[in-house]
Amino acid sequence: MPFRRSKLNHRHHRDGHILVWDQRNLHESLDEQDNPKRCFATRYFVTFMLFLGMANAYVMRTNMSVAIVAMVNHTAVNEGNEVFDDECGDRDIPVDNGQDGEFKWSSSLQGYILSSFFYGYVITQIPFGILAKKFGAMRFLGYGMLINSVFAFLVPVAAREGGVWGLCAVRFIQGLGEGPIVPCTHAMLAKWIPPNERSRMGAAVYAGAQFGTIISMPLSGLLAEYGFDGGWPSIFYVFGVVGTVWSIAFLFFVHEDPSSHPTIDEREKRYINDALWGADVIKSPPIPFKAIAKSLPFYAILLAHMGHNYGYETLMTELPTYMKQVLRFSLKSNGLLSSLPYLAMWLFSMFISVIADWMISSKRFSLTATRKLINSIGQYGPGLALIAASYTGCDRALTLAILTIGVGLNGGIYSGFKINHLDLTPRFAGFLMAITNCLANLAGLLAPIAAGNLINNNPTMGQWQIVFFIAAFVYIICGTFYNLFGSGERQFWDQPENDEQKPALGAADANSNQPTRAITAQQ
Repeated sequence: MPFRRSKLNHRHHRDGHILVWDQRNLHESLDEQDNPKRCFATRYFVTFMLFLGMANAYVMRTNMSVAIVAMVNHTAVNEGNEVFDDECGDRDIPVDNGQDGEFKWSSSLQGYILSSFFYGYVITQIPFGILAKKFGAMRFLGYGMLINSVFAFLVPVAAREGGVWGLCAVRFIQGLGEGPIVPCTHAMLAKWIPPNERSRMGAAVYAGAQFGTIISMPLSGLLAEYGFDGGWPSIFYVFGVVGTVWSIAFLFFVHEDPSSHPTIDEREKRYINDALWGADVIKSPPIPFKAIAKSLPFYAILLAHMGHNYGYETLMTELPTYMKQVLRFSLKSNGLLSSLPYLAMWLFSMFISVIADWMISSKRFSLTATRKLINSIGQYGPGLALIAASYTGCDRALTLAILTIGVGLNGGIYSGFKINHLDLTPRFAGFLMAITNCLANLAGLLAPIAAGNLINNNPTMGQWQIVFFIAAFVYIICGTFYNLFGSGERQFWDQPENDEQKPALGAADANSNQPTRAITAQQ
């Protein structure tokens, strides 16, 4: 039975929810001629811009990890002597003879600098999720990233004139600007992408995170080596320009939703709106805070998310420093080689997602079993790799290979706990993601602080082994908790049939006598 257009097509911001039909017969219900298959459909352009936005966000997040290696005067920090580990015996380790930086910052201070960005990022997660529901997501996302990009230009002057705390303040403001990226991207996808396209489009957008890391690390290394104004400042100038250009283009060319877009093809607008809107809706229930607070599967996702962020941020912020201080890679090769693990993670995440879908669709594995098995690869893999890498000594090739494989396997989390919110509660998944992402980033910002205090100007293999062991055990313990208490089943506190049904606006029309079931999806 074809969809009927309703007045809700023009009132789709009501209560901050998108109204979605029961998806079981979606493909049969939509007329094929209403599904525009142009190569450059507007929703694909929006998806591409969101992909670039996610990439820019992760560039801004990770470029300091490489830049700080060039900024610090390691000789002065170590009182004229670089510290070597004596476990290498007679092995001849090539030493990076690159020029020292201009700042005498201890390892603990470097940890605080690296974590300052995340303080700003964390505190804006939930507020921007709420604001995006009420006022729309597009402008918060565009202007937030514009603030992030503009303040990148101030990083060099803040470091040189304001010292550690001036730099921390600027990075904190950059984190504030990046806060909207996850909640607002989620809201934009919900408004632009039909439900039957969300898996692949969502995966394409969030792949921008790894793509940004892959671009940022090697290019930052090259800029630090050959860039202008002393090398490392050019990292922030170049990426500041790129981010500013993207932000302006996003605000100018992208619109909040199909109905507000002035040039979208009418067939595409009708296709998207018919896929997202229904004539009558179930009353949107209040968030069941008490039930969620008592839900073990929710805590399983939360612990898995926190464990992943701690381990991931340990590697993302500290790997360039480890590769210089212990493995003795040059700054130029440091950035390129530091990006290899994230390239592996990007590729493996796409491969394993296909395997996970096959496991579910073939009915050989339950949804719960699939999530736990794939997530185990994603968290036990990097945990075991970190333990193994801590015993490889001075074998640089073996260490890099193990870390690349381990971080690559970490890509399994995208088909594990990262998507599990939707399994437990399709209607409150956005709220659950805001909570877990906020707390997980709090755990993540502890990683560089812990590593900096453990190393504390004593970058021996023994100290780095402690850093790796802590991250490994966090991965394994949190992954085990998820395996014990995680679930792929929809929870009892999110059952639409128990909701009070209420006609939507426009349902009083004469042709609206028979209520049609629909579900609400959080933006």
